[in-house]
Amino acid sequence: MSDDRTPADFWFDPLCPWAWMTSRWMLEVEKVRPVEVRWHVMSLAVLNEDRLDELPEEYREAMRNAWGPVRVVIAAQQKFGDEIVGPLYTALGTRIHNEGRGITSEVVLEAVGLPAELADHAGSDAYDAELRASHEEGISKVGQDVGTPVIAVPGADGEQIAFFGPVVTPAPKGEEAARLWDGTLMVASIPGFYEIKRTRTKGPDFS
Repeated sequence: MSDDRTPADFWFDPLCPWAWMTSRWMLEVEKVRPVEVRWHVMSLAVLNEDRLDELPEEYREAMRNAWGPVRVVIAAQQKFGDEIVGPLYTALGTRIHNEGRGITSEVVLEAVGLPAELADHAGSDAYDAELRASHEEGISKVGQDVGTPVIAVPGADGEQIAFFGPVVTPAPKGEEAARLWDGTLMVASIPGFYEIKRTRTKGPDFS
């Protein structure tokens, strides 16, 4: 981390379209503000595993499928370091959300210089302890009643303040991205600030 750049920790599940929108905004923020994003995985499957019986069957199936991508990312991080997480997320997210294709692919791994056999980790629990630890690190900062994405930014005293979101579509660019970032830091600086919310009227726009 460069001393003159503001750290922003970002927790994502590769399957979440709203996390994908927010992550593309954060990449834009890095272009217009002195910010460095640090990428971490969290898991919708872990988040929902204790309440699967309460969910519709369609969502239960989605949660079963959600293990694969996040397991591949955590395996890559454990084997090749933190610096691979962001590029791999971009490659996976582009395939899943922008292209509407398969969840995990050897082609995606090879595109970011990773061995294709990492895809085998989609069905392996070898790094589930590390996955759960990463998930818990993020969710413990923001609380159990939210999902992904989670971002943590410096508050008024430099301590990390975490939020769910921001939820936004499409991902802001240029000065609009900068203003949203500035606003995020502003609300993080207010002790006792928790939430601004309104009903979503649009779906994810990946343009």
